[in-house]
Amino acid sequence: MTIQRNIRTPIMHRAVEANGFVYVGGTIADDTSVSMGEQTRNILEKIAGYLKEAGTDSTKVVSASIFVTDLSKKKEMDTVWTEFFGDNLPARATVGVSDLGGGALIEVVVTAVKG
Repeated sequence: MTIQRNIRTPIMHRAVEANGFVYVGGTIADDTSVSMGEQTRNILEKIAGYLKEAGTDSTKVVSASIFVTDLSKKKEMDTVWTEFFGDNLPARATVGVSDLGGGALIEVVVTAVKG
């Protein structure tokens, strides 16, 4: 099995390809002072860029895990999420957590099919 690692950071690779899948690690917004919706929008744009660099795109996302610090704001996140994915909604779980650090309201992990 070949493993391709893309977009190195000091602690991880943003996207790792193995067995025809691209795994994108936990992604938070660049500006954590904005609303849940705006953080979601920024995260999804970043993920789209990571997927593109790995040779795939958001229409091929098959699974997502979402961690949020305030489930009462989930509808705001859902609105942006459905606008972004349209008819290509992945399987998904949303989990409430107490803290993501640095003011982040949401962190997203996705898996996409390559090609």
